[in-house]
Amino acid sequence: MHRERVSENVFWFQSEIYAQVTAGVVAGPQWAVVIDTLALPDETLAMRDFIEHEVGVQVRYVINTHYHADHSWGNCFFPGATIIAHSLCRKFLRERGIPSLENARKQNQVFRQVKIVLPQFTFDQGSLCLRVGKKNLTLTPASGHSPDGILILVDEDRVLFAGDTFMPLPYIVDGDTDDITASIKRIGRMGLENIVQGHGDIILRGEIEAAVKENLNYLLNIRKVTKAAVRRRAPQDYMDEMHIESCGKSRIYLGGLAEELHQRNLNALYEQTLAEQAAARKERQED
Repeated sequence: MHRERVSENVFWFQSEIYAQVTAGVVAGPQWAVVIDTLALPDETLAMRDFIEHEVGVQVRYVINTHYHADHSWGNCFFPGATIIAHSLCRKFLRERGIPSLENARKQNQVFRQVKIVLPQFTFDQGSLCLRVGKKNLTLTPASGHSPDGILILVDEDRVLFAGDTFMPLPYIVDGDTDDITASIKRIGRMGLENIVQGHGDIILRGEIEAAVKENLNYLLNIRKVTKAAVRRRAPQDYMDEMHIESCGKSRIYLGGLAEELHQRNLNALYEQTLAEQAAARKERQED
C-alpha cells in the first residue's frame, strides 16, 4: 500500500493490489476522519494501524464517497466510528452490497471477516460540514459515476477527495454521462490544489485543467462512438474496434484495467442510447 502526506494532517493511501483504489485520512488532535476504505481487509487494517500508532488518534468518522465495494466494505474495521454518506449509499449497501458480499465470500475467503456496516448519518442535498481540528470538510453530492456519489473538500487546503466521480478513466456503467460531465465541469471550477481521485494518483494543481479536459473529451468521444454504433448493422463489432486510445485515453491506467472498463462504458452507453431512442419514438407516436 502506498501512502503519502498531501498536506498537514491529510494523508492519501493507494492500493497496490486492486485497481489503484484510494482512501484518505484527515486527522485532528483528538480523532480522525477516514474517507473511504480500501478494497481488501489487510490494506484497510494497515491504514487503521497507521492512524492509531503513527498519527496517534482513533477514527471517529468514516465517510463513504459511494457504495461500491472497494470504497465501503471496510467500514466494519472501524468499530465505534460513525459512517457518513449519501442517503442512497445506505440504500444501495443494504439492497446490493449485502447480497454482493455473500457472493464474494463464496469465491474468496479473504472476505470472510467483512461485514456490511450501513451509514448511520446520511444526507442527499445541499452540503454537510465537519470540523476536524483546524480543518473544515465540506461534503456535497456529485452523481455520475453512481447516483450516491459525494465530494469531500478540505476547505483550507483546497484538497478534494473526489471518489470515483473523478478517475483516470471516467466510468459510467452504474451512473450517467450527463451527470458525470456536469460533476467534472464543477470540479474544474473549484480552484483546487489537489484532486484525490477514487483510483489512480493524486492530481496536482498544474495538472488539473488538462485532466478535466481529457476526461470531458473522453466522455464526448464515447457518446460519438455509441451514436454511430446504433446506425450500424454490426454495432458490437464496431464498438470492439473502438479501443481506448481512439477515444483519447491510455490502456495503462488503473493497473491495466482501463481497456476493459472502456468497453463496459461503450456497452452501457449503447444500451442507454437505444433506450433513449425508443422512448423518443414512443413519445412521437403518442403525440
